[in-house]
Amino acid sequence: MDTLQLLMEGFAGALTWQNLLWVIIGCVLGTAVGVMPGLGSSMAVALLLPVTFSLEPTAAFIMFSGVYFGGLFGDSTMGILMNTPGQASAIASTFEGHKMALAGRAAQALATAAIGAFVGGFIASIVVVFLAPALADFSTSFGPAEFFALAVFAFVATSSVVTDNAVKGLASLFIGLGIAVIGVDGVSGAPRFTLDSPNLFDGISLVTVTVAVLALGEVIYVACLERHIKGGSIIKPKGRPWLSRRELREAAPAWARGTAIGLPFGVIPAGGSEIPTFLAYGLEKRLDARRRNPMFGRGAIRGLAAPEAAGNSTTGMAMGALLALGLPISATAAIMLAAFRQYGLQPGPLLFERAPDLVWALLASFFIAMIVLLILNLPFAMLWAKLLLIPRPYLYAGITLFCALGIYATSGSTFDLLMLLGVGLVGFLMRAVDFPLAPLIIGMVLGPLAETSLRDAAMSSNGDFGVLVQGPISLILYGLLLVVLLLAVRSRIVARKRERERVEELAGV
Repeated sequence: MDTLQLLMEGFAGALTWQNLLWVIIGCVLGTAVGVMPGLGSSMAVALLLPVTFSLEPTAAFIMFSGVYFGGLFGDSTMGILMNTPGQASAIASTFEGHKMALAGRAAQALATAAIGAFVGGFIASIVVVFLAPALADFSTSFGPAEFFALAVFAFVATSSVVTDNAVKGLASLFIGLGIAVIGVDGVSGAPRFTLDSPNLFDGISLVTVTVAVLALGEVIYVACLERHIKGGSIIKPKGRPWLSRRELREAAPAWARGTAIGLPFGVIPAGGSEIPTFLAYGLEKRLDARRRNPMFGRGAIRGLAAPEAAGNSTTGMAMGALLALGLPISATAAIMLAAFRQYGLQPGPLLFERAPDLVWALLASFFIAMIVLLILNLPFAMLWAKLLLIPRPYLYAGITLFCALGIYATSGSTFDLLMLLGVGLVGFLMRAVDFPLAPLIIGMVLGPLAETSLRDAAMSSNGDFGVLVQGPISLILYGLLLVVLLLAVRSRIVARKRERERVEELAGV
């Protein structure tokens, strides 16, 4: 069946009043959580994960898509108005966005961010519509060895390449893998790391871990640092919440370049949209340096437009990689993969065959979410900032209560509440010592896939593990991983050399 016809059927499903309502609710919740400093789309999705199990799958994932994109909008809003980005993906936007706000152009900065996010996300959604089915067809050639290579690629890329400290990244990954293997082994029936407790025979719920690490751990961390957090002042946007023709001409090339940079990172397990946003910002800064009148450092509109488009195009493409390959490139995507599994669905080629109504309604909802978010953010950005008036003790107490109610509602077990607290303390300690959280989530989500694929490959070859490196796809994935590792090592060596030269120069002065 033609792709456009399938998409039209998806719109017919997504534009029912019930699903349209869930899109709007997801966009509102995602933006509201993203606006609050320290929170973000990953926490919003984690908190809503237990709640949505009472919903029909299509409605649940449509709402998740709104939360996912809405969190990015909210992150940028506070980065611009308070110089306090909600997540790392919004850091690059604050460099010039906050300077625009300080120069009295906060309204134009918010408009630039909203339109840039719309352009990047909308173009990415178009690419996903036509690319995801092709990726799904390609993934039908994947066997156990190829899926194991894909999981290894995701493990190494997210834990050692993206993080500043490879040791901490790998340690976080192994914590996630360790949690994933707790429970009764499905093949041998032997209990593993259960401490002879019947409560652990079924393993530790992924929902419990994601809510504990991303939400409860953050609450404990913020509570411990409350006295040391200095509240910034909010810059109130004044003037027109739209861009002039001159500003549009200035921003349009940056939106296009940012989108082009962000698209490939949506299918690369590189930790999410942090890298493409910084790459887009760096490119615009280099191009600006060649101009007669450089604007960077004084509120350059291109320095805000490019990262916003890059971040949202990466997020849009990440959804395509998740649906077609079952490959999460960030913690938020990993949570959504967990949600699919909770509904008994496995993203990949079979998803397009077994649940086409869900897939195409979800793809159609991406376009709807972009339009809804543009309407919510262009005129009402300052209303979101008023959420900061909520006292932090009340806000985080409410989040804690919501965590506990959500977990208890899904399991009805007090043991899961104790597990929530225990894993939440682990998440707090990881934040305190600067351990990345994304490798833990991805390790727990992809760990069972890697284990199953390794076993299947070994059994099909009578114990010959050489089968793991025999297929062309496996060799290509391992080759790409080697190239990525070499480039990462080279960049860190160059960075250390420059830092050493800078120190020596300062010492000489």
